[in-house]
Amino acid sequence: MASLKALKIRIGSVKSTQKITKAMKMVAAAKLRRAQEAAQNGRPYAERLEQVMASLAGRISGVGASPLLAGTGKDQVHLIVVATSERGLAGAFNTNIVRAARRKADELTAQGKTVKFYLAGKKGRVLRRFYPTAILADHEMGAIKKLTFDDARVVADDIIARYLNGEFDVAHLFYSKFVSALVQEPTGIQIVPVPLAAKTGVNKVEATSGGAVTEYEPDEETILADLLPRNVAIQIFRALLENAASEQGSRMNAMENATKNAGDMIKRLSIQYNRARQAAITTELVEIISGAEAL
Repeated sequence: MASLKALKIRIGSVKSTQKITKAMKMVAAAKLRRAQEAAQNGRPYAERLEQVMASLAGRISGVGASPLLAGTGKDQVHLIVVATSERGLAGAFNTNIVRAARRKADELTAQGKTVKFYLAGKKGRVLRRFYPTAILADHEMGAIKKLTFDDARVVADDIIARYLNGEFDVAHLFYSKFVSALVQEPTGIQIVPVPLAAKTGVNKVEATSGGAVTEYEPDEETILADLLPRNVAIQIFRALLENAASEQGSRMNAMENATKNAGDMIKRLSIQYNRARQAAITTELVEIISGAEAL
C-alpha cells in the first residue's frame, strides 16, 4: 500500500491537473463562440461559389479549358490534403480527420491509384508512420490567433503550383465539419479539378435554386480564369474555419471529461488516504495500549 505521504502528493498533483483542465475548458468555451460564428458566416459564400463553379464547369469543360477545370486528362495520382490542428488535447478531433483520410487513401490504393499527402497542420504528421514515402509536403500553419484568407491562399497557391507542375492529377481536401459543440463530422471534398455539373445549354444553365436560368457576363472563360484559383483558396479557408470551431468544441468536451475524471480520481485517492491514515492511527493506539499493559 502506498504511504500517506505518497498519497497526499498524488492527490495534490491530481488537483493541480484538475485546475488546468477546468481552465482549458473555459478558454475553449470562450473561443468556441467566436470560431462557430466565423465558420457559420463563411459557409454561404463558400457553398454558393462552389455551386457557381460547378455550373460554369459543366458548360465550358473541353478543349482549351483551364487544367484546374478540365483536369490533366489522367486520374492516376491523387493528392489528399489533410487539414488538422497545430495543438493536441482536443479529444478525437485530429484522429477522426486522419482516419477518414486513411480510408480514402486505402480505397484509392486498392483501385491501383498512387496516393500522396499534403499535410496542413502539425497533428497530421502521424500519417508519416503509415505512409513514410507518400508525404508530398508538410505545411505548418504556425500559431495563428485569427484565421485570415491569406493563410488559406498560401496553402492554395502551393497546391495549385504543384498541380500545374504535374505532381498530381486530383486533389481531395479532408477536414472536420462543425455541427455542434458535441458533434464534428470528418468531411472530404474534391477541390482539384472542379467537379463537373450537368450541362443544360451553351450560354444558359439552370441554377441550383429555384430552377432559374443564369447568364454570365463577361464570358465563362474570363470568369473562370479568376475564380478557379480563388475557389481552391475559399474551400481551404472554409475547411480551416470549420476546423477551428470543431477543434474548440472537441477540446471543450475533452477537458470537461478530464475534469470529471480528475474529480473521481481525487475521491478515490481521498478514500484510500483516509483508510490508510485510520489504519496507521489504529496501529499506534494498539501499540500504546499494549505497552501500557506490559508495564
